[in-house]
Amino acid sequence: MSALVVDTSSWISYFAGRSVGPIDAALEEARVHVPVVVVAELLSGTLANKERDALEDLLRSLPLCGHAFEHWARVGALRAGLRRHGLAVSTPDAHVAQVAIELDAELLTEDAIFRKVARHAPLRLFA
Repeated sequence: MSALVVDTSSWISYFAGRSVGPIDAALEEARVHVPVVVVAELLSGTLANKERDALEDLLRSLPLCGHAFEHWARVGALRAGLRRHGLAVSTPDAHVAQVAIELDAELLTEDAIFRKVARHAPLRLFA
């Protein structure tokens, strides 16, 4: 099975007890990869110390992706290409998409922007 990149929106649902199946299965199979911006987004929430510690422990246990210069150059190129198609995508969303593209992974997300990105880029969405 391929790697699974999990977007912030899906992590939020997961921690709320919704949509846990795909993430639990991928965690068990060690297929989950985390874009660096997702770490920042998740840890920017208002959490109790115990929750923050547990979240940090979970995130530290997963492969962290997207910190090399070359990756960020490709993020910029992806955004520029999408803009040529009339699609404005934020840098964080382009980063998440580019991580999934580079890993040839499926992206698990609840954010509709990624369906639009997948129409113009080789992004595979978890079905």
